[in-house]
Amino acid sequence: MKYRRIGDVAVSSIGLGAMPLSLPGRPDRRRAIETIHAALDAGITLIDTADAYTTDADGQGHNELLVAEALRGRTEEVLVATKGGLLFRDGGPWDRNGTPAHLKKAARESRARLGVDAIGLYQLHRPDPSVPYEESIGALRELLDEGVIRLAGISNATVTQIALADHVLGGRLVSVQNQFSPAYRSSLGEFDYCVAHQIAFLPWSPLGGIGRGSDVFDDSSAFSAVAAELGVSPQRVALAWELSLGHCVIPIPGASRPETITDSAGAAELTLSSEQLARLSTP
Repeated sequence: MKYRRIGDVAVSSIGLGAMPLSLPGRPDRRRAIETIHAALDAGITLIDTADAYTTDADGQGHNELLVAEALRGRTEEVLVATKGGLLFRDGGPWDRNGTPAHLKKAARESRARLGVDAIGLYQLHRPDPSVPYEESIGALRELLDEGVIRLAGISNATVTQIALADHVLGGRLVSVQNQFSPAYRSSLGEFDYCVAHQIAFLPWSPLGGIGRGSDVFDDSSAFSAVAAELGVSPQRVALAWELSLGHCVIPIPGASRPETITDSAGAAELTLSSEQLARLSTP
């Protein structure tokens, strides 16, 4: 497994998005934990979670508790990234709460669920339009200064918000987690900003999202054609293409089966030719 950096921490160039292990339609607990263990066995050292990855029946924090259970005795092997600022609502969009009071309380609760002295990477999940952005980021700054979290990041942010967050954090913003995939390239501006400013860019849903990858990976797509040439899955090709875009890119594909995250991990070692990259980069 090849490595990249989030702040001063070296992590695997492919992470595990643990969200599918806790939302409706999730696998049973045994398979969920086997999936996390398969990621570790494949050399993955970045696991992404959030307190909002849950159901109403389970309450806030289900995914964090699951990750903590799976990592028991192996926490030193990985950087766990979690997020705060959203509240799960069954059957509808997540509610947002970006107030400093909520974020500071949520971070401490996440730390307790994860069973760590300090959260490795804590990210604002999504801007709250009812709260000035600098106030939400100010809460992350306080959490950093107090040692509740070791690294601070943001998610679902614009270039303007990235610049503002880095300013409020005194140059300590280490990551941006936005949606990005072969089918969803509207975050290229944010990606370019991160490359220029040495900020890790963590694409979420890098394979298109749950149930939304068919258009990218159908038989007529460039990704499927290159996959056939190399004898690998189109999904592995897609992740390798994303890795080729810049040194700061660390995709975090979701997985609900050991086989899928093992396949995704193989993207770190997959080499694409310049001709293949040109074909894949054409929208």
